Amino acid sequence: MLELKNVKIGILGLGYVGLPLAVEFGKKFDTIGFDIKVDRVEELKSGQDSTLEVEPTELAQATKLAYTASRDDLKSCNCYIVTVPTPIDNYKRPDLSPLIGASKMLGEVISKGDVVIYESTVYPGATEEDCVPLIEKASGLKFNTDFFVGYSPERINPGDKEHRVTNILKVTSGSTPESAKFVDDLYKTVITAGTHLASSIRVAEAAKVIENTQRDVNIALVNELSLIFGKLGIDTLEVLEAAGTKWNFLPFRPGLVGGHCIGVDPYYLTHKATEIGYNPEVILSGRRINDNMGEHIAESVVRMMTKKRIHVVDSKILVMGLAFKENCPDLRNTRVTDIIDTLKDYYAQVDVYDPWVSSEEAQHEYGITPMSELKNGTYDAIILAVSHKEFVAMGADKIRALGKSDSVLYDVKALLPKDQVDGRL
Repeated sequence: MLELKNVKIGILGLGYVGLPLAVEFGKKFDTIGFDIKVDRVEELKSGQDSTLEVEPTELAQATKLAYTASRDDLKSCNCYIVTVPTPIDNYKRPDLSPLIGASKMLGEVISKGDVVIYESTVYPGATEEDCVPLIEKASGLKFNTDFFVGYSPERINPGDKEHRVTNILKVTSGSTPESAKFVDDLYKTVITAGTHLASSIRVAEAAKVIENTQRDVNIALVNELSLIFGKLGIDTLEVLEAAGTKWNFLPFRPGLVGGHCIGVDPYYLTHKATEIGYNPEVILSGRRINDNMGEHIAESVVRMMTKKRIHVVDSKILVMGLAFKENCPDLRNTRVTDIIDTLKDYYAQVDVYDPWVSSEEAQHEYGITPMSELKNGTYDAIILAVSHKEFVAMGADKIRALGKSDSVLYDVKALLPKDQVDGRL
């Protein structure tokens, strides 16, 4: 079995998950960070990170880390960590193509005695049933004889400067007792919060996928409560604050559920459940509720505009925020687009403003070009969709000033006082 003193690490994927991990390992071990995007590699070589997860000073501290877009450079490594995306397709089915591509490539570069660790979120069984056979086929090596596999699910929270990769407890696992110990010992060298060694790879996979499924179902509950309370004329936030005075009440809030985890991971679990003959009900019910919230918000705004006798057709509506969460440029699976699409179905003219996101990425991913600056007295309706700190600092008066004299202000995030907005979840 590979020993820590001889480790040379190759990390596949330098996004929100891979880069912070590569930086930490690159402080202690010879590490190669690989990404298929040449421009991403060049950016990191210049000491900059467009995801804003790692500061230039932190990048400079990883003195043993090198970046490459050439797979041949990975051949010198003996421990590989896979941190590629695991999205869903248009039919909400798991899209394993990045993981499959990475596994096939690994089969072309690994040698006897090497260890491969997966961090990408998958359904239970995917690592050993979908990925390992691809490595075996491409390499000609035998699993658990010539090479070994581990699974340590990522626990990255984009934009969170408090909960970092090093101070979030890490779940680890391996395909044999010896490889499990190696994986656990490896992560212990950089994870100050400690590790939890799971009994098997399948247990670790399942633990990861239910972390976000549990949150998704809980958010779905408060979203459904918000729909009910809205029809009853009761303010949801006031209800949650009152209920929250009980010590064991869970402090979930209604809202849009996007991003690379919560809005995606449940579909991996339900896919596997269906595959083995079980029809999941609670999980998919929660997904349907959360996936429909953008449309609900847009239609709520349309109703408010109609009550104020504001013509929706050809109206000008401003959506403030496009990222999937606050104070972060991450656009992956943002559900703000559901609001925008529904408003466009009513033939409204929709402008989007977000000081955090890349205009080029927004245009490439969603066909949306965010505004570079705002002008007062312009809009018939304003939707505060993301709680960026810049929007919080503006306050209700400055945000309302962007609208016409009789405009609608809808606060998705309940950031502003109830009496200063026309509606909120």
